[in-house]
Amino acid sequence: MKSKVFALMGYRRLAALCAIALPALTGCAKENVPVSIHGVNYTAQEFTYTIVDPNNKKNFGGGELIAPFSAGGTMCCYELPTKWRAGIQVQINGTHWLPEKPDGSLPEVKETKLVEVPRYVDGKPGELWVLRGADGTLSLVSSDYQPDHAKWPGKVKGWPIPSLEYQRERWDLYIKHEEGGVRLFQKLLKELQTSPMTRAAEEWAFSKEREPETISQFTGSQDPKYLAHLKQDYEEGLQRSEKKLKELKERRP
Repeated sequence: MKSKVFALMGYRRLAALCAIALPALTGCAKENVPVSIHGVNYTAQEFTYTIVDPNNKKNFGGGELIAPFSAGGTMCCYELPTKWRAGIQVQINGTHWLPEKPDGSLPEVKETKLVEVPRYVDGKPGELWVLRGADGTLSLVSSDYQPDHAKWPGKVKGWPIPSLEYQRERWDLYIKHEEGGVRLFQKLLKELQTSPMTRAAEEWAFSKEREPETISQFTGSQDPKYLAHLKQDYEEGLQRSEKKLKELKERRP
């Protein structure tokens, strides 16, 4: 009798273990699987996004800010059904900003769009890609292949390419920055010529606080060698800025 009881207990234990191990051994998968999330921006406007399952608010992801004509990083995670079926929906919440107003404010535009997940590539759920098309349209792709891969299923192939207008806008910012550098060194040289002691004293105080090792070889702000050092330093800085500015203007798209 005892042997039968022990045998029955052993059978039940074995059955429990099989119930746990069987899905892994037989390849039975869960109904949903987690996938990574990416964002790709084909526009000249920064945008951010979140995605949420309209049928399960606990299933959500995203939130990163994506620069113009750029792609975001890898975010975790969103659950997709293991097997594709028609009608799998995802809600995309997007935000982008219009050009800056004269008062410095950035008009914010929010958009919510309910989209269906396209058929899986190779029949399996891939990473989710939230795409903001060149016309501002939000869409979604499930793919383990990147946009520049031959098997990428998205309508737009390849990574974002900055428009000529955007390239010139960015280039003009670099030019403007370097023009500021030229003006700065010109101003410093003029001050060194008209009020050498004042300019040297200000530079000495700054270096003493921030970079004391750079003035250790001089006796003070009125040291003739220090004044010569400043003049050479400013002249070399002006030459570098002028050279870089010239190159930027020549290479501007």
